[in-house]
Amino acid sequence: MVFGPSVKAYRYAVTRAALIAAALAALAVPSFATTDQLFDKIYPLTSGGNFQLDNVNGSVQVEGWDRDEVEVSAVKTADDDPSNLDDVQIDVESLPGQIAVHTLYPNNQGTAGVTVEYHVHVPNKVLLAGVKTVNGSVSVKGIQGGGDIRSVNGDVEVTDSDGRFSAKTTNGNLTLQLRNLATGAPMDIETVNGSVFLTLPSDARANLKVQNMNGDFSSELPMKAATAPTAVGSFSAKLGTGGGQISLRTINGAIHLVRERPGA
Repeated sequence: MVFGPSVKAYRYAVTRAALIAAALAALAVPSFATTDQLFDKIYPLTSGGNFQLDNVNGSVQVEGWDRDEVEVSAVKTADDDPSNLDDVQIDVESLPGQIAVHTLYPNNQGTAGVTVEYHVHVPNKVLLAGVKTVNGSVSVKGIQGGGDIRSVNGDVEVTDSDGRFSAKTTNGNLTLQLRNLATGAPMDIETVNGSVFLTLPSDARANLKVQNMNGDFSSELPMKAATAPTAVGSFSAKLGTGGGQISLRTINGAIHLVRERPGA
C-alpha cells in the first residue's frame, strides 16, 4: 500500500509529538532519586535503666521487650540530594544504666528533605527520660515505668503500658492507655490543637486538673468535682479517693477519660 504525502506527514507529526512528550517527562523527573540509609545497632541496658532519644524530622516508635539491651533501628531518607544523608548523624551515648540517642543536624538545624524514622526496642522496665521529635509522631508500647514523651507536629501515643507518663504536643492528639496507674510524680498531658484520650483502670486514684477551652469533656470513671468549671473550661476533680496529680489540657479539642477494659 502506498501512503500519500498527507498521511506520511501526519505520522511524522505524531511521532515527533510523542518524542517531545517523552523528553519533557524525562526532564520532569528529579535528578536525584529517593535514597535510604540504614542504622541498626544493639547496646546493653539493664532493666530499670534510663533511655533518651531526640529527633527532629521523623517519627519515633519505642517498644518494650524482655531483654537487657536496646536495639536502635533507624532509616534516614533523603528525598532530594542523597549527599544530605551524610550531614545528618545518629549519635548514641551508652553508659552504665543509661542510653541517649541524638539526631544531629548541621548547626543543630533540620535539613530539608532528610527524615529519620526510629523503631527502638528497650527493656520492659525502663524510664523514658525524654523521647521526643519535632515533626512526626511518637508511640510507646509495652513499657513498665514511665517518662516524658513529646512532639510538636504529630500525635503522641502510649499503649499497653504501666506507670506514669507525661505527654505533650502542639498539633496532634494525645492517647494514653495505662493498665496500671502507679504513684509518683505529676503527669502533664497537654496539647493545643488536638484531643486527649486517657484510659485508666476502674480503681485509679488521682487528683485531676482539667482545662479544655473549646471542646467537650467526658469521663467513664467515677469522679468528684472539687471546683466548679470556670469560663475557660478549667476545673479540679478527684478519681476515687484522690492521689498523684494528673493535668489534662487542650485548647482546641476534647478530653475523654476512658475506663480500661481488660482483654479488649
